[in-house]
Amino acid sequence: MRGIRRKEKAITDIAIMKKILLEVKYITIALCKENQPYLVSLSHGYDPEKNRIYFHCASEGKKMEYLKENNVVWGQAVVDKGYIQGACDHLYATAQFKGKVSFVTDFEEKKAALISMVHKLDDNPEAIIEKQLTKESVSRITIGRIDVEYMSGKEAKKAVISL
Repeated sequence: MRGIRRKEKAITDIAIMKKILLEVKYITIALCKENQPYLVSLSHGYDPEKNRIYFHCASEGKKMEYLKENNVVWGQAVVDKGYIQGACDHLYATAQFKGKVSFVTDFEEKKAALISMVHKLDDNPEAIIEKQLTKESVSRITIGRIDVEYMSGKEAKKAVISL
């Protein structure tokens, strides 16, 4: 893989990249089929120990068509730290990743993935988990898993042009 051009912005600590994936609510993944790109933003869950990203989706549609043809994806998570007024600069931290998508069939893994997503998004996750994550509902849901093979990160911590 080609390295980051602006070395001073590179995040080299894998723990920081994993923290970004844990922090953000949404990621964007790039897919490709027959040399045609497709981007999709997803809510997700992340397992830092296994370095896996989970997402739920419909069992058919454009995303599934692309993934059936080519299960390799490139993705990004962005922490927006804000535009600096008067400096024409923006602060951020990103984690980029490459991985392969497979679909989870194991009930316990599906449930754990959904629990991680609900905890990330809902203010009252325990109520949702108790009420909606039944054996029947979990079995019906399609869960994609990205096994991350490569990660890089980039961060702008301060304005290049001072105010």
